[in-house]
Amino acid sequence: MDNIIIYTDMPLVSYESVLADIDEVSVRVVKGAEFKDFATLNPSLIIIDEVNGFKDVLMTNKLPCPVLFVGNIFTDITVRAEGYDFISKPVNNTELLIRVKALLKIKQYKDKIERVSTTDELTGLHNRKYLQERLESEISRARRYHTRLSCLLFDIDFFKVVNDMYGYEWGDILLRNLASKLKSMIRKEDILTRYGDEEFLLILPNTSEENAFLFAERFRRDIEKMEFIPAGEEERHQVTISGGISTYPCMENVDEDANTIIRYAEHALYNAKKRGKNKIVQFSQMNLEY
Repeated sequence: MDNIIIYTDMPLVSYESVLADIDEVSVRVVKGAEFKDFATLNPSLIIIDEVNGFKDVLMTNKLPCPVLFVGNIFTDITVRAEGYDFISKPVNNTELLIRVKALLKIKQYKDKIERVSTTDELTGLHNRKYLQERLESEISRARRYHTRLSCLLFDIDFFKVVNDMYGYEWGDILLRNLASKLKSMIRKEDILTRYGDEEFLLILPNTSEENAFLFAERFRRDIEKMEFIPAGEEERHQVTISGGISTYPCMENVDEDANTIIRYAEHALYNAKKRGKNKIVQFSQMNLEY
């Protein structure tokens, strides 16, 4: 559903009903004074119609969607948006629909490009590009509010054996099955990515290391019991995973960023592999055990 937000200082907007007839579109008319809060309405298209002071907002903000200006054309300010257009008054409804639909298409295409560039094609999970962007912002949030943030790195044990014995098609099926199980277990605010060929990385905001370990152990046990029976086989193929956990802040007096937190989780994962696989290891406990 696309959200068209009309900002105006006028008492009535004659074309609201015309826009409401567009398929899969929600139209809302908002007072011009509220334009500064545009981000809270998640707009797909902003229409600015006779709004006092709108140029001040445009000068200090980058809009997340295209903009259509109704009224006079202006050339004295740079519009930072995904696209913009003008339509003069009185508004011709046919011309309005053409311009609005064209601007909505721009938004849809840009959203699709963004999804493709940040999504793993096989599993539908986010990819490393998305992870890097989000993890830095989540670390900043944890630092600002003094909360914990946990990073879980999972790796499928003996994944090459699956590809060699049953073919890459069944390796892909296994990856999708694990991705689906993880997606069903996480919260809306968690960040799940396919990190490597057979690796999944999960970021749990506002989560202690102890709670992250409980989550990881539950997932490990679920995978250990999973029914994975490739075609032509009579018995299930045993699947296990290993995992490493790091929790920000990990170490005192260390300037930790996204790469640091991931590296700590990698160290814990490698430790789990060395200890025989099918284990979850916490980075903070590694020095205590050896």
